[in-house]
This record gives sequence, C-alpha cells and structure tokens, in this order.
Amino acid sequence: MSSILIKNIRAVDAKTDKTTDVFINEGKIMEVGENLHTGAEQVIDGTDLVLMPSIFDMHVHFRDPGQTHKEDILTGCSAALAGGVTGVLAMPNTKPPCDDPEIIKYIIDKAKGTGVDVYPVGCITGGMSGNGLCDYEALKAAGCIAISDDGRPVENAEQMRQALELSNENGLLVCSHCEDLNIINGGIMNKGVTSGKLGVKGMDRASEDYITAREMILAKSVDARIHICHVSTEGSTAMIRFAKSRGVKVTCETAPHYFMLTDELLEKRDADYRMNPPLRTPADVKAVIEGIKDGTIDCIITDHAPHTAEEKAVFEKAPNGVVGLETSFAATLTALYHTGEITLKKVVELMCVNPRKLLGLEIPSIQPGKTADLMIADIGRKWVVEPDKLHSKSHNSVFKGMTLTGKPLVTISKGEIRYDAR
Repeated sequence: MSSILIKNIRAVDAKTDKTTDVFINEGKIMEVGENLHTGAEQVIDGTDLVLMPSIFDMHVHFRDPGQTHKEDILTGCSAALAGGVTGVLAMPNTKPPCDDPEIIKYIIDKAKGTGVDVYPVGCITGGMSGNGLCDYEALKAAGCIAISDDGRPVENAEQMRQALELSNENGLLVCSHCEDLNIINGGIMNKGVTSGKLGVKGMDRASEDYITAREMILAKSVDARIHICHVSTEGSTAMIRFAKSRGVKVTCETAPHYFMLTDELLEKRDADYRMNPPLRTPADVKAVIEGIKDGTIDCIITDHAPHTAEEKAVFEKAPNGVVGLETSFAATLTALYHTGEITLKKVVELMCVNPRKLLGLEIPSIQPGKTADLMIADIGRKWVVEPDKLHSKSHNSVFKGMTLTGKPLVTISKGEIRYDAR
C-alpha cells in the first residue's frame, strides 16, 4: 500500500469545504493542510477537483448467489468503485434468499479483496415467504447489520411487529419494502394517465402509502427503528415527515430516478424505465425533492437491480429494476446540486454519512485519523450515459442517453486507489 498526497484539492465533507492538501498513509488520512511536503509515493494534482468521503449505497442487489448471469459480487463491486462507492448493503432476494448464515458468509468472503465493503442483509422471514421469523442472532453473528424481505413486503403485520420488537434486542436495522401485493395485483407501472394511455395495469400509490403508514405505526407501538426503502410518493414523504415530528424512529431513502424522472418516459414502452416502486408524477418528484431538502429523506441510494437485455426485451413481461451504481452521484449532482437545490455538504450527508450512521459504521470525514475511504470527482464534467460502457454485467440504465454533470475519477478504499479514470 503506497502513500498518497493529494495537492490543492477542494475537500468537502459534512462539516468542511476548503481547498487543501491531504496526505494518506497506511490506509488512514494522516495530515490535512496547506503546502504539505511528505515524500509520498504517489502525488495527485487535485486542482479544480473535489475530494469527498466515498459513497455508501445502502440498497443494492448483486444477484449472487443464484442469478449471476445478471450480476455477481465481483462485477457489482467493480460498478460500485466506478461510481465512487466503497460500501454497500446487499439485499437478500438472492437464490436462495439470505436467510442462512452460510449464505451470508459466502457473500462476505467473495467480496474480500474487492475494495468494497459488502454487508449482506438477512431475511426477516424464512425464504422471504412469511415462513416464520429468521434466527436474527445467527444472521448477525455471520455478519448481518440489517434485515429485510426487500423485493417483496412482509405481508403479515404481526410478523413485522415481532421483527421490529426483536430489533431492539439484536440491534439490526429493519428495512421495509413498502408494497401491498393485493393492491398492486399485477400492475407494472404507476397507475395514472400514462398507464391508461398505454392500456396496461397500473400500480396504485396506495400500495406504497398504506404499508409505509403500517410500518411506522408498528414501529411506534414497540418503540423500534424502522427504515423505509425507496420512497417514491408525495403521500409517503408527507407521512414520514409527520411521523418524525411525532417522535417515531423512522428513517428513509430515495433514489435519483424518483427525484429526476416521471412515468411519461414509459410511453416509449421500454422496460428499462420500469422499476418497483415505479416512476411517478411531477407532483411526486417535487415532493421527494422537498423531502430531501428538509431532512425528511435521510439517504440517497440506487436500488441497483441488474437484469439482462433479454429479460428486459418485452415491456409487459420484463422484471422490474434498473442499474444505478455508476450514475447515482452524477444524477444527484445534476438534479439537486447544479440546480441549487442542495449544497455539496448535503450531498455528502445524504450519500456518504447518513447511510453509515444508520448502520452503526464509522462516520466518514476528511480529518486526520479517519479511514481513507474517499472519492475524487470532477463535479463539472459533462458526460453521456452509455450503458454498454458500464462495469455492471447488465446495462438496464434508466439514464441511458442522458447527459449528466459530475463524474467520479478516483476511488480510494482504505488508502488504496481501486479505480482511476483520470
């Protein structure tokens, strides 16, 4: 591991924004200051660039084990590094699902040496099918820091209440995929004007809003934490804001497509614009942005969900999901920073700090003594998203063909350069 000196770079974390030099050695930030002379083995000219803590994406699907034709842990980690990401929370809907300590250990072992900290999420219920609660202590001992049945909801409210109650004892964060399957009833996109125009079955927003409300009521009843996954509606955002004001221990996340895009894109009948929850309306986009700005929404994630071109070929039958690890930073800058909605410090808070804080991990900053998990970015660089150039095995990007502004150039994981696109 070589020492690195980054010269004359704009260093931004949740508390500071200044031009400085940063010296890294033995995996740690050693010095931060002007005109450092350290004899470092590598020197990087940071002029006109930005140094930030690396991103932690607390919602990805790496499809490994069981669906490695779409993605595997190694390609998923490669995509993460290209997006400035050095840590991920990997959802449990693998095949078989992550309800067994051996599967958890397999994922952690395979990720070793990639430069990305992969934290597998354990299932709430056996097989993610409501088949009893899993052994959370065993999952935690194997390496889990969160539980979820993401990919589908926990249908039985009493099971979810029990899981939340147990979370107070085991310290695992409960993450909820808020969807009522009876309301969805085969819908494939947002229920609204566009679904009516296309003549396809819609997904009523009541599905998300109803389970969001249920989870917060259950969490309040047992005084437990609940994390709401991929918020996409005006209603859910408003309810979470209200619940927070009433002392409910609720946190939540959203993804760039929910604050950038609307369901009108599906008029193309292109399944790459289909995900769950679906793209919504301009009113929902506005509400999500307001939720980000006022602190209702805690984290920006990707819900990175790879599918092959063959699987996405038929609009009505394709699986839901889009890839996002390599576009999330750029999309967030494009939609929120370059438009003046939020500051770079707020970007760091949403993408780097809050996810780690919620999961009980080391809080990153650009200060001496901190682990050198960092990203160097050109926040003004414009680039066109070309799916076939992404590092993921699958190329189902909702941002394909779009021009985004801002690009990670170097990703440093524990003091080692693991991605360099300068």
